[in-house]
Amino acid sequence: MPPTKKNQVNPAPPERRAELLATAAEVFAAHGYNATTVRRIADEAGMLAGSLYYHFDSKESMVDEILSTFLDELWAGYDTVLSAGLGPRETIEALVTESFREIDRHRAAVAIYQKESRQLAAQPRFGYLTESQAKFEKAWLGTLERGVAENAFRADLDIRLTYRFVRDTVWVAASWYRPGGLHSPEEIARQYLSMVLDGIAVRT
Repeated sequence: MPPTKKNQVNPAPPERRAELLATAAEVFAAHGYNATTVRRIADEAGMLAGSLYYHFDSKESMVDEILSTFLDELWAGYDTVLSAGLGPRETIEALVTESFREIDRHRAAVAIYQKESRQLAAQPRFGYLTESQAKFEKAWLGTLERGVAENAFRADLDIRLTYRFVRDTVWVAASWYRPGGLHSPEEIARQYLSMVLDGIAVRT
């Protein structure tokens, strides 16, 4: 049962709250938002559903905090890159590297975002998902366009197709990447960039 006036939602200590959200993120990523119940999350967290309601008023609140935390951190990194005055190639390299770092930190949140953002964005509470997607597209397309204009990337490059390819091939890594594996996110980014940029950079 959701909390009553006698049992209002109270914030958990930061460490416990982070643990509960990490558990919820893994369940949402594995089973989907619609199929996930508060009881299932509570079971995975080793607690009663009523106890979970003590910390969060709904599964909507949990997925909201998971996604907003991920996007806030992603944009903190992206904005640092975009304001650094780098050339277009260096900007792409830095954005890709930052993306893989975020997959390392928030793999489950990335998976949720990929699977659920379109559905969730229809709700007023999640309007920031649409805003973030538009901002994301503008940043990447703008960098690619600048690269073509500055002769860093091929003049015949289809900008939008390239953007979609880079976006999808980077973020799909959330489906297979596991933290603590053989390669660091920086090494994966380096290998990825060596394959992609050799195909779009001007040959000298």
